[in-house]
Amino acid sequence: MDGVIIKAYGGFYFVLAKDRVLRCTIRGKIRRQSGQALVGDRVNVKQINDTEGVVEAILPRSTELIRPPVANVEQAVIVFAISNPEPSAVLLDRFLVQAQAAGISPVICFNKFDLSGLAETEQPDIVKEYRKTGLPVFGVSAKTGVHMDNLRAVLKERITVFAGPSGVGKSSLLNALQPGLALKTGDISTKLKRGKHTTRHVELLPLAGGGLVADTPGFSSMRLPAMRREDLAGYFNEFAQFEIGCKFTGCLHNREPGCAVKAAVERGKISSLRYRHYLDFLAEVMEEERRY
Repeated sequence: MDGVIIKAYGGFYFVLAKDRVLRCTIRGKIRRQSGQALVGDRVNVKQINDTEGVVEAILPRSTELIRPPVANVEQAVIVFAISNPEPSAVLLDRFLVQAQAAGISPVICFNKFDLSGLAETEQPDIVKEYRKTGLPVFGVSAKTGVHMDNLRAVLKERITVFAGPSGVGKSSLLNALQPGLALKTGDISTKLKRGKHTTRHVELLPLAGGGLVADTPGFSSMRLPAMRREDLAGYFNEFAQFEIGCKFTGCLHNREPGCAVKAAVERGKISSLRYRHYLDFLAEVMEEERRY
């Protein structure tokens, strides 16, 4: 029967198939043919008894993330905190590029809204800034429940990965979305001002309202995926409506004259912060091109 790998731990693969979870091994022949199995992989399983099975085939993937290593994800909820720890916009933009390069729809979530000092109807500046991207952006609080229903709605019937640095409250959000998960949460290191890792492995968690979500190990740095310099602007989707007005086809929106994207930045239509990150990433991509 068909199923989905929801956890890989201790050399075993735990597969959700029909109404049960089977602890499975993978035949060596299948592993050699298909390579490393990932959480999220759709598989064909031969059931041995009520609790155990053997993976007979790994089905083709629609998407694949490298870090965190998850397959067949439809959307990524990229979580940062409003405060404690302070959000890193450049790291957020790296996450956004990685998700879109993998063919996964990103959703931006700023947790710890209760630390913003704002009324529920107000928006923190960083939320306003990222709404200019046209991507879904939520300001929520796992602690108080503010705006959690909006986030819950976008998870329904989707396979979603929660990703972001340590200490931003990914596990707390999942606990708030579905009471009873009892995922381990951690405190912020007062010395380092960043979170302590509490999630040690990737696991897909079924939600009562439908859908699967992955709680993943936190991380704080990430290389850009391999790409051509011409590809990068496509991952800054707010550029699209303006770049058709650029003077030159294939404009990199850097030093070219008559660039409509740069003009949009000057008019405040595109975030100047995001544009600066784009230029930094462009230099990084060009350096990688020269290296290879």
